[in-house]
Amino acid sequence: MQNGKLIIIAAPSGAGKTTVVKHILQQFPQLSFSVSATTRPMRQGETDGKDYYFLSEQEFKNRIANDEFVEWEMVYVGKYYGTLKSELQRVWNNNQHIIFDVDVEGGLHIKNKYPNNSLSIFINPPSLEVLKQRLTDRNTESEESLHERISKAEHELSFASQFDVVLTNDDLQLTLSNAEQLLKDFLTK
Repeated sequence: MQNGKLIIIAAPSGAGKTTVVKHILQQFPQLSFSVSATTRPMRQGETDGKDYYFLSEQEFKNRIANDEFVEWEMVYVGKYYGTLKSELQRVWNNNQHIIFDVDVEGGLHIKNKYPNNSLSIFINPPSLEVLKQRLTDRNTESEESLHERISKAEHELSFASQFDVVLTNDDLQLTLSNAEQLLKDFLTK
């Protein structure tokens, strides 16, 4: 399946994209999660190679220089994220379609590289206030990184219209149901 389909789920941090992706993966066995690479520290409960490929900043930069990424960017100062070309090949070699849980600009880069076989979905938070509360409730951010994520979210919201579909996540069950229907339609065409 050299050119399988790509499902891109993107959103500002805290909007619910990971929840949507986990649900979709349970519903569609023909999908496989694209594991992103990052230089950020591993959080408690995360596994290298399953949640992310955790790389040093130097290793990440070496892979950039070797053109090993489909897309990459420095999402936060000193924190790089990207999708390795080898990861797409790994999924396609298993005859599966790929689902991405990526930041907004990374999602657009993937969509632009694979416009004919991708579906891009933007998960919109109900409001910035709700987003800030969700990030605060996670209790994984310092005050400084919380402020950084909110500022980035404000910027990322301006890209929503460039995605194929925008789902506002104010009712999780409805959001999950809508995402399922979108995927059913996309995977059967």
